[in-house]
Amino acid sequence: MLRFFTAGESHGQVLVAYLSGLPACLPVDFEFVNAELHRRQLGYGRGGRQKIERDRAEALAGIRHGKTIGAPIVLRIENRDWANWGPALAVEDADGAEDKKRPVTAPRPGHADLAGALKFGFHDARYVLERASARETAARVAAGALAKLLLREFGTEIASHVVRVGKVQLEREAHWEEIKAVSTDVDSPLRCVDADTQKRMMGEVDQVLRAGDSAGGVFEVVAHGMVPGLGTHAQWDERLDGRLAQAILSIQAVKAVEIGAGVAGASAYGSMVQDEIFYDASKRRFRRKSNRAGGLEGGMTNGEDVVLRGYLKPISTLRRPLETADLASKQSVKAAYERSDVCVVPAAGVVGEAMTALVLAQAFLQKFGGDSLAETRRNFDSYVRQLDEF
Repeated sequence: MLRFFTAGESHGQVLVAYLSGLPACLPVDFEFVNAELHRRQLGYGRGGRQKIERDRAEALAGIRHGKTIGAPIVLRIENRDWANWGPALAVEDADGAEDKKRPVTAPRPGHADLAGALKFGFHDARYVLERASARETAARVAAGALAKLLLREFGTEIASHVVRVGKVQLEREAHWEEIKAVSTDVDSPLRCVDADTQKRMMGEVDQVLRAGDSAGGVFEVVAHGMVPGLGTHAQWDERLDGRLAQAILSIQAVKAVEIGAGVAGASAYGSMVQDEIFYDASKRRFRRKSNRAGGLEGGMTNGEDVVLRGYLKPISTLRRPLETADLASKQSVKAAYERSDVCVVPAAGVVGEAMTALVLAQAFLQKFGGDSLAETRRNFDSYVRQLDEF
């Protein structure tokens, strides 16, 4: 079974990703992995932290001579900002360490600060925010890059684009080829497929920056080239739509998920929502005339593109802080502020790609198994023949 975990704090020494269950002999392209990490750092509205970090993944275990070996994989990403935080977050205690801490006692509304402080009994939210920070997603992107490499071996690619920033919305349908192109375009400020809409989105970011505020938005993740039949209808916790939704919702600041045209479909009639089926004799496949289901029916992939949208609230750290209550004194104060972003929607899309890849790769390996890539490919090819002969 494919499993992954992350470890590390926002300003700690490193971030770590642990990934277990990939078949042996999968080629690992570290240029691709590091390009994914670079994409996560880009986007109009990012803060000063991105000027410090130069995220690169180093494999400590599970990859030898450029290929997986069937053992657990450990990836390490250095936090360059650790140089500025060593005394405040020292591993070992020492005399005078208390004076070097950077306590946070003014919890930010909307952040994990207060809930975490109450949970663990901390009167300093520093340890909570260090782990709750979206900096953790760099490790997810590194792990997700390996999942992408696996899926790519079998014809599936994953990309994302931005469909909304603040009050500015993309008003037309985006097609796979343009989504794929803008997703990897490092010169695209907000990864929106429409240039005019992107300019208006940038204006929205400029406006909230001047106001000392932040902007949320919506990103869309598309998995292209999926085979039908991943996932299952048999148990509630194994349905693939639920697993994907949970993965997207686990991303910091994401508060809602949409699959296909789920939101619009809720206010439409059934005849306007369901995707009619036809048989493509040239490709020997059943297809849909539309994709309002977002590639998922009954908890399983149906062969169309998997389409997910993450709804990202504006981030909680504001240059003009809101009112809060101090953890120690209980008095009304202004919330804490640390160097932060203004808009992170494009970066969240990259994280959404990684989480989608990890869940789909898990479902893929649950169906096709294989201790080596060659064994997985034999199982997959046999299933494709079954589809051809259906």
